[in-house]
Amino acid sequence: MDLRELGRSLILVGVVIAALGALLALGSKLPWRIGRLPGDFVIRRDGFTFYFPLVTSILLSLVLTLILALIRRR
Repeated sequence: MDLRELGRSLILVGVVIAALGALLALGSKLPWRIGRLPGDFVIRRDGFTFYFPLVTSILLSLVLTLILALIRRR
């Protein structure tokens, strides 16, 4: 990998991180909230809360897989 490809990859990673940061910062204003998607399990009992973000985890996994596949292709 030469320096030009490395530079492009770093720029792409930086843009993705900035987009994720903006999404998290504006997350409460979106109609759907990251981490509170349908399919995320929340069990509340007296003095105990269990939260398992199943759909959020799957969605993040798919997005990261696509991003890494695009980076790897170049």
